[in-house]
Amino acid sequence: MGKFVFVEDLYPRPLLYAFTIRSPLSCGRLASVEVPKLPNAYFLVTAKDIPGENHLEDTDLPILAKDRLSYFGEPVALLLGPDQTRLEAYAGQCRVIAEEGEAVFGCHGIAGDMILAERKIRTGDPGAAFAGAKTIVSGNYHTGIQEHWYSEPTGALACFEHIGREAEKKTHAVPPEDGGGPSGENRGPLVVYTATQWPFHVKRCVARTLNINPAEVLVEPATAGIHMDGKLWYPSLVACHAALGAFIAKKPVKLVLTREEDFRFSPKRAGTEISISSALGEKGEVLGAEISVAVNLGAYGVNAEEILDQTCLGSLGLYGSGNLKLSGLAVRTNIPPQGPFSGFGLAQGLFAVERHVSHLADLKRQDPAEWRKNSYRINDTLPGLSPRENFPAGQLMDTAVSMSDYYRKWASYELLRQGRQKGRWNKKAESLRGIGISMGYQGSGFLYPGADRGNYAIELTLEKDASLEISTSMIHIDDDYTGLWARIAAEILSIDAGAVRIKTMPAAEKDDSVPDSGPATASRNITAVTKLIEKACLAIRKQRFRDPLPITVRRRIRPLKNPQWDEKFPPPPGKTSDGACFSCPGWAAGVVEVEIDPIEYMPKIRGVWLGVDGGRILSEARARRSLKVSTVQALGWASYENLDYAEGIISRARFEEYDIFSPDSIPPVHIDFIWNDSGDPKGIGELPFNCVPAAYLQAVSQAMDHHFQNIPLRPVDIWQAEKLKFPENPV
Repeated sequence: MGKFVFVEDLYPRPLLYAFTIRSPLSCGRLASVEVPKLPNAYFLVTAKDIPGENHLEDTDLPILAKDRLSYFGEPVALLLGPDQTRLEAYAGQCRVIAEEGEAVFGCHGIAGDMILAERKIRTGDPGAAFAGAKTIVSGNYHTGIQEHWYSEPTGALACFEHIGREAEKKTHAVPPEDGGGPSGENRGPLVVYTATQWPFHVKRCVARTLNINPAEVLVEPATAGIHMDGKLWYPSLVACHAALGAFIAKKPVKLVLTREEDFRFSPKRAGTEISISSALGEKGEVLGAEISVAVNLGAYGVNAEEILDQTCLGSLGLYGSGNLKLSGLAVRTNIPPQGPFSGFGLAQGLFAVERHVSHLADLKRQDPAEWRKNSYRINDTLPGLSPRENFPAGQLMDTAVSMSDYYRKWASYELLRQGRQKGRWNKKAESLRGIGISMGYQGSGFLYPGADRGNYAIELTLEKDASLEISTSMIHIDDDYTGLWARIAAEILSIDAGAVRIKTMPAAEKDDSVPDSGPATASRNITAVTKLIEKACLAIRKQRFRDPLPITVRRRIRPLKNPQWDEKFPPPPGKTSDGACFSCPGWAAGVVEVEIDPIEYMPKIRGVWLGVDGGRILSEARARRSLKVSTVQALGWASYENLDYAEGIISRARFEEYDIFSPDSIPPVHIDFIWNDSGDPKGIGELPFNCVPAAYLQAVSQAMDHHFQNIPLRPVDIWQAEKLKFPENPV
């Protein structure tokens, strides 16, 4: 398949379309699906037609609901037919008959099998710390969901004939009614086209669903665009739907969700509720902390342990006291399954703790930047694990405050805040300003590998003509990685960078044609895969003048055992941890400045400044672009993207009203890297999510002289704070 192809643009013939019949209830028992009389070319597929396993790998999430209904919009059946317009009309006449049950939408009062995962941490003597505290400061921090808003809604095409480059030229964007093209007969392996971050996950899930050998499934990744980890596992579900239809009908089947379907029923960033209480001594020092974490993962709890534990790790922050009690729960509710969004929960935890420490500094009338510089304790950040490199907190803070002129602005805005407290404020003439700062970090990869046990590989072959082929299933959204890997290989092997080619799935119709390189998530492209390519090139260089060409080298990466980590942060039952996940984290300090019009109460972001430790920066241009895109998304989550479930449902009105930053409203983003002697590239793409939202809320909090705790922060929240703080008729 050629580059930059969307699933919607592919039309093999004869083609059947699929339409998803969905649950009308958030909780219930499925009785039947009533279908109108259908012409011969149209038919219904239900769970009883699935020849293999009716669940995604490593989950209890069904391909099609069989009896239990767990959320509004859950797939119950597939309606297939050759005419899309008529298909939708027939689908509108279908009725799902079910008995309604009692639904649960929030994290409170959860018990029994509604608890998906649990985490408890206790260090020191927190009880004694709270008993001897001079002051106890508490806060409740809520983070909302966030939509991925893809370039193309999730979709998949399954057929029994590979659409090669020549076939693609003939079929691209040609309506199927025109006839011609492939016949659709079952001529070979089942080829699945879908925009996915993890082709081998799609491959395994489809094979399990159809009860066939994975070698009989080829996956062609379509254009994913900026996916923010939303295409990690959900495309596998839609791919199973399309593949099931093609397997039964023996014809190509395409299923592309409507924009509204994708918006209302696909996974979102998981919402959290985090409570933090700090015991303070006579001088305001932190003696101990109690933290409670609740993560709403919706139905089925995909990646429950991963998301919960990364949220808990984030909530520990960088400022441990040694006396800590943490309890965390991941809960199952009757909203659509939730998932990752540029990380697996670390951002939610870091937001809560960074807001909390800013509040502690405010209560002491101390600059939050200085409070952080004096209070961070890296050994308490990651229990049982000491990163290979020291945390450059001072450098990061100095870089961020220098770029933003933070100290001068913070002092000036503090004077203005104090003046407003004394009633000196002309509302008609003066806007409100504030500045905030926050720190964060990110790892690379999963804490807990799944069914594949985290055993990933790449393969390199140096040919007789001195060309090099790099085989990897890792998906990237642009040419940056291709060029980056080519330059690395060319430098090590002394060959022309133009002679390096990347072979991705499916390349050849055999199961081992491209090794499974794992999911394209958590900056694994730049960390894990790049390291493997370097190691393979070094191995080829050693063999090059001793062994005949071609030379093929395969290098693997496996989870790193760390007994110290497992002792203090034991993995959940049945899981093994990967100690490498946070062994070389990326770090950042972020500053955000805002100005608020006291009429509209919509903060204008005057600028964002990031000091970043990304280790060895292999492509500065790409690193800056990635950080800027993530910064805009992080600001949207904190301020702009107001989205929620009402009784388990995202309403159509929410869909129609939803908005993201337009290009002309994006604030200036300034980035400076901390250059060091690190030999390893670090993950950086998630860093803005882990520090920018807390800095933004601190800036608004200073401007409004009010401790805001929740995101997204809406104009109505700011207006209500103004009514509490300022008189009705200021001078």
